[in-house]
Amino acid sequence: MTEIDSNPQVACCVFVNLGCGLTPAHRLPPIFRDPRWQEIRIDIDPDVKPDILASSENLQNIADGSVDAVYSSHSLEHLELHQVPGALTEMHRVLKPDGFALITLPDLQAVGELVANGKLTEVAYQSPVGPITALDMLFGHSASIAAGNQYMAHRCGFDAKFLAESLLNAGFKEVRIQKGACFDLWAYAYKTRNGY
Repeated sequence: MTEIDSNPQVACCVFVNLGCGLTPAHRLPPIFRDPRWQEIRIDIDPDVKPDILASSENLQNIADGSVDAVYSSHSLEHLELHQVPGALTEMHRVLKPDGFALITLPDLQAVGELVANGKLTEVAYQSPVGPITALDMLFGHSASIAAGNQYMAHRCGFDAKFLAESLLNAGFKEVRIQKGACFDLWAYAYKTRNGY
C-alpha cells in the first residue's frame, strides 16, 4: 500500500480514487483537492501507472476500515453486472466507520431520453476526451475503444433507483443520489447513518 504522510502538522485524510485513469488532480471533486487529502490511485490498467494495480472488486491491498473516502468516477459501469455487488462491498469494507463513497456514472434514464428522442449519435456534451454521444454513454467511449483501450467498454448501467438499491445492499446506511449536468448521477453513500 502507498505510505501515508505522517506529518503531524497537517491533518491527513486518505481517499481511494477507484478506477483513477489519467484524471489530473485539478479534475477531482473540490473536496479532494484540499491538500489535507492524500490520494491512493487504483486502476486495472497498468498504462495509467496507478499506485495499486487492481480491479475495483478486489481491494485486498487496502485494510478494513482504513480510508476516509472512496471516489469512483465513471468506473462502475465498466464492470460486468455480477461484479458490481463485490465492488461496492469492497468500497464499504475499506471505509472507516465515518467514511463515505462518492460515485459518479452515466444516468441511463437520462441517456434513454436521448435515445427515445432520436439523438443516439448526436453530441450530447464535450468532455476532456472529446465529444460524447448517447452511444458512448451506453457502451463506452468509442474513440478510446477504437484506439485499442478495451478497458473503456461499458458492461452495465444504472439509473438512480438501481444505484441507490445497490449501495444499500452493499451495507451503506445512508445514500443520496443527485442528477448531474452531463447525463450523469452522483451518489453520496455513507458507511453509517449521518457518519456515526
